[in-house]
Amino acid sequence: MTDTSSIIDQAITRESLYGTLAEPTYGGITSFMRRRYTRDLRGVDLVISGVPFDTATSNRPGSRFGPRAIREASVQSAWTRHWPWEFDPFELLACVDYGDCPFDYGTPEQTPAAIRAHARKILDTGAAMLTLGGDHFISYPLLQAHAAKHGPLSLIHFDAHHDLECDGEDKRIDHGSMFYHAVREGLIDPARSIQIGQRTTIEDVMGLQVLNANEVHDRSARELAEVIHGRVGDSPVYLTFDIDCLDPAYAPGTGTPVCGGLSTHQALRILRQLRGINLVGMDVVEVAPAYDHAEITSLAAAALAMEMICLYAARHKLTGGR
Repeated sequence: MTDTSSIIDQAITRESLYGTLAEPTYGGITSFMRRRYTRDLRGVDLVISGVPFDTATSNRPGSRFGPRAIREASVQSAWTRHWPWEFDPFELLACVDYGDCPFDYGTPEQTPAAIRAHARKILDTGAAMLTLGGDHFISYPLLQAHAAKHGPLSLIHFDAHHDLECDGEDKRIDHGSMFYHAVREGLIDPARSIQIGQRTTIEDVMGLQVLNANEVHDRSARELAEVIHGRVGDSPVYLTFDIDCLDPAYAPGTGTPVCGGLSTHQALRILRQLRGINLVGMDVVEVAPAYDHAEITSLAAAALAMEMICLYAARHKLTGGR
């Protein structure tokens, strides 16, 4: 009888941090893409971590369940190399699932500091981060941690919203104002930052370039990527993808859906064309599975996260950081 114990529950049984192994998609512990669950970051290149926080949302809550849902959806494609990339990023990157950021839901005012500390602990080891949200507010303390290491960042921001709303100087814990404060604090350089897919009205974009949804629909992925490459150059990039950038037809499971957005195909194609950017941090946020149907939103988020991992591997492993 064949011993199958080594191909079951790879989140705890896999011996190597590298490689892709097949495991039944319908069972087992659902770490992201079956990576090992561990807090031991010795020799780790990339950490996947969740921040199950959603009390900054302005409409429908529920993205606290996003990290779990994205992990569960990811295992459906964890048995083989991510298509259509010509390499397996997990052969190049020592990648682990670190679990979720701890915080006390009863003291929400302390959550930003908890997320910053969580990120700094990981970044201080030399590993990079892919974070699964949670509502979009989490990008703010994540940017603080990344900017402390890399200096002012270029922001590539996929979203239906600009998230540049001014909420005064008290810095309310609000998922619509993070990038206003990030610009004001010098965490991101607006002259080297760009937003893609927006379809809500705002008077002041604070110097960021915007490719709104109409422009995205009117141009090819290659053309859009050329604009993005030209904007960020070789500066360190933080890439954030709010799942409501996708049209509700492709991502109904989110808190603030807006009609007229990107298709999953468009988003994946644009990301794929960003090969070569100096990616140093990334997140996928605002998946709220209670409003989802047949996991299509979670599946999209898992696929987008994999594109980011491939982008990171292509830059930092295949080209030696060039």
